[in-house]
Amino acid sequence: MTTTTYRQLGRSGLHLFPLGLGTMQFGWSAGEDAAFEIMDAYHAAGGNFLDTADIYTTWTPGNPGGVSEEIIGRWMKARGNRDDIVVATKVRGAMGGMDNDQGRGSVHQREGLSRRWILKACEDSLRRLQVDHIDLYQAHWIDSQTPIEETLSAFTELVRRGYVRYIGCSNFSAWRLMQALWTSDRKGLEAFVSVQPEYSLLSPTRANFERELQRVAVEYGLGVIPWSPLGGGLLTGKYRRGQPMPESVRAGGAAQRLTDENFDIIETLQTVADAHAAKPAQVALAWMLAQPAMTAPIIGANSVAQLQELLGTVDLTLSEDDLAQITKVSDWERARTELER
Repeated sequence: MTTTTYRQLGRSGLHLFPLGLGTMQFGWSAGEDAAFEIMDAYHAAGGNFLDTADIYTTWTPGNPGGVSEEIIGRWMKARGNRDDIVVATKVRGAMGGMDNDQGRGSVHQREGLSRRWILKACEDSLRRLQVDHIDLYQAHWIDSQTPIEETLSAFTELVRRGYVRYIGCSNFSAWRLMQALWTSDRKGLEAFVSVQPEYSLLSPTRANFERELQRVAVEYGLGVIPWSPLGGGLLTGKYRRGQPMPESVRAGGAAQRLTDENFDIIETLQTVADAHAAKPAQVALAWMLAQPAMTAPIIGANSVAQLQELLGTVDLTLSEDDLAQITKVSDWERARTELER
């Protein structure tokens, strides 16, 4: 593997491997033994950025949430490598195993971005991760019931206590992000250093990010660490036009996104990949790494073999013609113009 250049996350002091390792699958589609093997392989390749959330994975039967954080914590303790790892987690959602039948007010006290919930959730995450600080603490999505001043004030207190190094946000619209940045500036509070949007070559996620949010990130120096950069697996090459759906935990939700437009993108990735003796997923990630403000797309893997394939991205260099070809076939502005004719 070639020497990897780590990327600064926005204007923060964090420097990340070009591919983050998402851990939503830990305790869900990948058990603890598999998770340890995956993280071992990622770290051995130079990887240093683990992204999780407190609610992973509450939608799985018998999983109260916090399981991914606990697995990561046990792995770092067993390996003694905490100082090598940039740990990112999130707060906002309700943890499982709670009685949510006591009225809307009490339910909101057990989730959201209020001061009370953020301070409690952070201490819980620190305990599960077995660390004394979180490198990047992110608002998982907006909480419209809590003033942004309260949210940012709580985050600021965590930074001043030394529990958190930097703060970021996930799934914020451009206007919500601007509201937060303006509030931080006006009130002298800690400001988000990163944004974690859904972003891939697929329509409409490329358009949703590039219309406004990307411009905010570029203008104000935020790092971008997108989730689902492979469109939930659609850009890996396992989905083919006219072929049966592959066996996958995500295949059911993929069917509605398999449009002719998106198949054109998938087939272009395959063409470029063939020219480089690479994989379509590697090409999709390499294209993303060439985009403005991009720091580290967050990938997921259920096995070391899947991870190793994706790690091959860091050795892949696309030409300007390659990038232009991929950009053109996925051009949401062109597609909209043609639709309006």
